[in-house]
Order: sequence, then structure tokens, then C-alpha cells
Amino acid sequence: MKKHSNLILTAMCVTALAFSAGSFMRVNAARNAESSVMGQPVDLTYATDKALPAVVHIKYVQNSKIQTVDVQTDPFEDFFGPFGFFGNPNQGNGGTQKRRVQTPKREATGSGVIISQDGYIVTNNHVVNGADELTVTLNDNREYSARIIGTDPTTDLAVIKINAKNLPTLPIGDSDKLKVGEWVLAVGNPYNLSSTVTAGIVSAKARSLSGREDGPSVASFIQTDAAINPGNSGGALVNTKGELVGINTMLYSQTGSYSGYGFAIPTTIMNKVVSDLKEYGTVQRAVLGIRGGDVLDYINNQKEKDKQVDLGTNEGVYVDSVEDGSSAASAGVQKEDVIVNIDDKKITKISELQEYLSKKRPGDKVTITYLHNKVKKSKAITLKNTQGNTKLVKTADLDVLGASFKPVSKDTKEQLDITFGLEVTKVEKGAIKDGGIGSGFIIMYANDKPIKTIADLQEAVKAASTSKDPVLIIKGMWPTGKQDYKVVKVSE
Repeated sequence: MKKHSNLILTAMCVTALAFSAGSFMRVNAARNAESSVMGQPVDLTYATDKALPAVVHIKYVQNSKIQTVDVQTDPFEDFFGPFGFFGNPNQGNGGTQKRRVQTPKREATGSGVIISQDGYIVTNNHVVNGADELTVTLNDNREYSARIIGTDPTTDLAVIKINAKNLPTLPIGDSDKLKVGEWVLAVGNPYNLSSTVTAGIVSAKARSLSGREDGPSVASFIQTDAAINPGNSGGALVNTKGELVGINTMLYSQTGSYSGYGFAIPTTIMNKVVSDLKEYGTVQRAVLGIRGGDVLDYINNQKEKDKQVDLGTNEGVYVDSVEDGSSAASAGVQKEDVIVNIDDKKITKISELQEYLSKKRPGDKVTITYLHNKVKKSKAITLKNTQGNTKLVKTADLDVLGASFKPVSKDTKEQLDITFGLEVTKVEKGAIKDGGIGSGFIIMYANDKPIKTIADLQEAVKAASTSKDPVLIIKGMWPTGKQDYKVVKVSE
């Protein structure tokens, strides 16, 4: 009987243990399920495996060049000269002298992200701007020469291309869906170290860095504490799904190295810029035609002056000025109004407004809501470009000038006592003729930039054609030595 009792007791203990184990497993399963719903996965290996093959190393080379520069002269050295009192007193007298100097060869590195299998790569403008040579190295160490498709200093984005097929790409995610606190990876080549991955969280969204002169003028950054260092520029910010959600562009540091925060351009901005650069060669930018800033910044600024203001809200964009004939003017927006909404999207600061408008093109219609004397008003408007119309802006080529050019000959330089310039050799129908310039005229400056080569003139035409005022102010000299300037229109 005792033996049977022991068996029964043992069976009961085993049963109780089974129930306890089952309960323990159910509780932990419930906790894991709750964790997977409430939290985020910390295993980032899947995202890393997706991102690494699509992130490339970019080597930038700017070759050594001979340049003519103005050098400040020493009046005493000019007068006395190297041989006592018999120098040429008219040579300088504390003014400037033109000297030919050789610039050093410059090399730098950055990162980029492959966005199409046929070789299109997105990176930062500051990674490729001014390069004579670009070399792209893939994660598997294959090397290619790259050419620039288009750049946009306003957002600090650029598109380059390599001749390759079947390349690994990174799927593009929706940065609007990112949440503060979400895990992200920064993938790039910091300090020339290839294929480096750092992890962190999204620290803030729609972050602007006011007061930084070296940053892009349209800035609505994703802020992250994933380590971003020199060389990470142009690399990928990736979510846990292995999707591209931003292009790493700068770090915030007083030492030049990572100290807690990095910044990435959202894919919502990137998609529009890349599409425009590939299709038009320049970004089709829609503007409201206002100047302003965050309402809270304005209120705090007034408090510092012992002034109290009541705008009816502490959030939104304070309008400091409105351009005549702009989209905002047509909506009735005035100085001291506050923009609080656009197309049912709440606007709490100017970076949010910039990010929304960066997705639009001239001719698109939006509805803006603003406070005028604390009274809310809404108006549907058509967005315009920086030139004040709704046309798509196209980059002009030298063909628009309707003329031929050649570098100034050595004899002409000596005869006219100049060191550079482009001679107009043939004039046909076009902007040059309309501007009153004929054959033989020597172009020396266009919009205050020295014109030494045909490439310089091409760049000046391109920049002017997409600017608010599409004209070239050309300064130069006629064959007789007479200095002159002309205004040449480079856009319809």
C-alpha cells in the first residue's frame, strides 16, 4: 500500500511540475508576444545583410591645376625691391599682383547607395562636387569609374552612374513612416574603412540645423544617434526591414568626429530629387514665396527684446515677408501671418513645410491654412517655381547662346595685358547676339565668376538658367582694349 502511495505521490508531483512548466511557458510566450508587439527587434543582421552589398565606397580626385590669383603685395618690398632702393614704385604700392600658382591634388572619400541594377547611385553633393575623377568600389571590391548625372546643392544630394548591370540594390522605404525611437543602421565607409555598420535609434524627425552655413538650404533631417563620421557621407540609413530610409549627410560635432548625433536626408526628399535629376538634369522646385521661421523662435526672440506677442498659436511658420506675385501672395498671406496647415498636414515648424514642398513641382496645387490676426483662413493655390511661373525649369546648354568660343591666344593676352578669357569667334541667332555681343569680344567674367575655359562658361549658363534671375551679366573686353559688360538672357 505504501508502495502504491509513493507511486501516486510521484505521479502527482510530475503532473504538478508539468502544469507549472506549462504555465511558465505560457507566461513567457505571452511576454515574448507582448515584447514583439510593444518593442522592436534588436537583431539587425537581416538589415545588415541587405544593406552592405548596396552601399559603395566613393573616391574623389581633383587634379592639380595652374590658377592665376591676386596676391596682396607689400608696399615696402615693392618700393625698395630685392636690390635696395631701386625697385619699381609703381608695381604694387600695397595693392595686388597676379601670380600663377599650382593647386595641390586633392583626394577624399565618401559613400553612396546603389538604387538601380543598371548602376545609378545616390550620394551627397559635397562628396562629388568639383571632382575630376570618381572611382566607385563595390562591397565585393569591383571598381568602376563614375560620371555625374546631376547634383543639387540645395538638398546636398547627387546622382552618379557606373557602367554595370545586375547590381545589388537597396529597397527604398517610406521615411514618413519612421517613428522616433525606432532602430536604424548607418552603413558607409567612415575614415576610409569599408563596409562599416553602426546602430542607433531615430532621435528626432524634421530636424533643421539653423545657423549652419555649410549645410543645405532645404533641410528637414532625420536625426539619429547611430554613429556617423567623416566618410559616412552619402551612405545609407536603413530600417530593421532592410529598407533605405535616408542618406547620411552630416554629423553634429564640435570636434569633427561623432559625438552623439548624425543627420540623414529622408527618402521622401531623395525620391523627388533623384527623379528630377534623371529626367530633367535639375530639380523642379516649387516654392510658396515667403521668408520666415518657426513661430516659437520668433516668440522667444521677441521675449528677449521684452516684447510680448500673441499670434494665436505657438506652433507653425511665422511669415516675415511675402514676395510679390508669389503663390503665397495669391492666397492672401501677409507679413506676421502664421502657416499652420498644408493639404491637411499639420505644420509645426518650417522644416516640415520645406519637406512637404520638396515633394512638389511647379504647377501642383495645394491648400494652405494660415492664421491672419489669429483668424484661420484656407486657400487653394498653384505652386510656382523660383522664376515666378509654373513651367518646368530646364537646364540650358551653350547652344542657347548661339555662338562659338575659343580660349584667348597667347598673343592676345600679351597685347591686351590679360591672363584669361574666352574669345567669341562666331555669332549666329541666339542669346549672345540678342545681348549685343559680337565676334572678337573676350568674355572674362559671367555673373562675377572668371571664365577661363568653355567648361566654365557652360557651368555659368547652367547655373543661371535654373536661378531666380536667368541672366548672365558678362564682363569682358573688345579687341581694341575697351572694357564692356552685357546682359544676356539664357532662358525663355
